[in-house]
Amino acid sequence: MTITSIYTSDPDGVDPALVPYQMLYNGTKIPAIGLGTFGSDKYSAQEVGEAVRGALRIGYRHIDCAAVYGNELVIGSVLHDALAEGLKREEIWITSKLWNDKHAEADVIPAFEKSRTELRLDYLDLYLIHWPFPNHHAPGVDVNSRDPHAKPYIHEEFMKTWRQLETLVDRGLVRHIGTSNMTIAKLKLLLRDARIKPACNEMELHPHFQQEELFDFVRANGIVPIGYSPIGSPSRPERDRTRDDTVDVEDPVIVHIAERLGVHPAIVCIKWAVQRGQVPIPFSVKRSQYLSTLRAIVGEPLTDEDMQAIAAIDKNCRLIKGQVFLWESAKDWEDLWDLDGEIAQ
Repeated sequence: MTITSIYTSDPDGVDPALVPYQMLYNGTKIPAIGLGTFGSDKYSAQEVGEAVRGALRIGYRHIDCAAVYGNELVIGSVLHDALAEGLKREEIWITSKLWNDKHAEADVIPAFEKSRTELRLDYLDLYLIHWPFPNHHAPGVDVNSRDPHAKPYIHEEFMKTWRQLETLVDRGLVRHIGTSNMTIAKLKLLLRDARIKPACNEMELHPHFQQEELFDFVRANGIVPIGYSPIGSPSRPERDRTRDDTVDVEDPVIVHIAERLGVHPAIVCIKWAVQRGQVPIPFSVKRSQYLSTLRAIVGEPLTDEDMQAIAAIDKNCRLIKGQVFLWESAKDWEDLWDLDGEIAQ
């Protein structure tokens, strides 16, 4: 395919103009697939940075970052190089996220500025509150670890954090703000009280965890769902694995469709995600994988029958349960997700 960007790209890449997009409530387009950068448990910052470099060269225009991933400085160097080589800033979508230990009013803008500076950009396209809890944990801790200062969601405190994100929009430092790992109960309060409503909500989404109720809620409220772990996160850290976890890419329905199309089952998961209306952000440091993923979404779509078959295999299997963010009085990880529609205290 011919690359239309003036950026010097690899000849076997995908024309970014062919990549579909989702429309935000203000009319802005967000590329319908991004490259995730959470690989710090297995890959060095340099390896992730090279994946970003390769992804930009083959046609990706959406990179999903976060301060806690510990690689924004390296990614910033890659972005700087790409812009110097001819990629236009307005052609790319860059997201970052506020980590849990920076929710205090005085910490939000400095934390954002650190990310923006490390990414070497004048502005970010999207800035998310990574988790709705100000509960921090040390890197690599056991799943049973608890921050003694951890506390449940307190809406008044969350809104203080949100007001600082609104200030970033006012100052022109970020184009859109949003949430991550939220629930309907929490989002209802935010939508009620926000001056600038969230443009996106990043959430776990894959065929075995479709979150239909939350998915429909965010879309009904003009919020674009960004889906992490879109193929079921086979490389997730050991601390996030439990005995009851299922494997999306081994599901007979996914495997059957993949065999018919002659592709890896992961490709079916990505096609399904884009066609359903969420923005998947798969991560890989392997060029062959992120290239085949991008090619997949500009190729022949899944059939209506395929989409219906995948809709029927939802197992409500949450893989990223968030246990390390629990507070002392919480019963178990389900308290993080307001399963009964009430915010746990």
